[in-house]
Amino acid sequence: MPHLTLRRNDTDLTVSTGGIDIARYVFDPGGALSEGPKPFLHPLRTLDGAPITAYRPWDHRWHKGLQMTWTHVSGQNFWGGNTFRPETGDYALLDNVGRMRHDGFTGIVDAGTAVSFTEELTWIAQAGEEWVAETRTHRFHGVDVERGLWLLDFATTLRNVAGHDLEFGSPTTQGRPNAGYTGFVIRMPRAWTGGRVLAGGLPDDAGADAVMGLESPWVALSGEHDEFDGGGTVLAFAGTSTGAPPIRWFVRSEPFPIIAPSPSFDEHIVLAPGAELSLAHRHAFGDRAWTPAETRALATELAP
Repeated sequence: MPHLTLRRNDTDLTVSTGGIDIARYVFDPGGALSEGPKPFLHPLRTLDGAPITAYRPWDHRWHKGLQMTWTHVSGQNFWGGNTFRPETGDYALLDNVGRMRHDGFTGIVDAGTAVSFTEELTWIAQAGEEWVAETRTHRFHGVDVERGLWLLDFATTLRNVAGHDLEFGSPTTQGRPNAGYTGFVIRMPRAWTGGRVLAGGLPDDAGADAVMGLESPWVALSGEHDEFDGGGTVLAFAGTSTGAPPIRWFVRSEPFPIIAPSPSFDEHIVLAPGAELSLAHRHAFGDRAWTPAETRALATELAP
């Protein structure tokens, strides 16, 4: 079986296999407060070394690879950047951008057919109050050299430590249609703009617009690389949420490629003090643009 290793520096962890660094997790990112500092995965790479994430693109500097985030938490913005204002129907940079503090790792598996780490974090509102205690685990596994793919499993539990109810939502819950972006979000390379989007339960030619807000067990986006020959595929599974709303997809291919299985796309989740919300998701990363038939077969085979 292919072997993975994990190495740690002062600010990040790197996962490698077959001489390729396939994932870098930055747990102490620093950066501007307006970007909502929080841990992120970038770069993510396919087994042939091609990048499949974007970092601080000019259109949204707070988009950083694959990261856990939330756009609306009782008026605070843990996503970063501008906040949708329902009273005016536009976006503005407000004094409400929070951050996520890395508090430490409680478990690390640094070599083998799977590597993983469990992390404790605290979500801090801009005024300094601690609102959410989070425990998250990343597990890297399923390396298949012959088929050119690998898997990432992500699980998190959020606990309300604010001392008052917390309302988790999105720009759509605040009034903007089809803007339910929140949760475990991946921003892909600009070269993938206009890439093919597929989803379970829809025909191959449905396109990204048909997937927006959809309940579906999986969504896949395939694109062609700059610099590297060929293309790649990101296959994301909706996973599970202990919240009442169903997971719905936020997905775009134009004007940039992005995927998020949103736990609060168009419905709020309210956590009472001490209450918890748990999420679990899986992503598969392929080193070429899979055909629609291949994508559907792998979505069935690789489902968690």
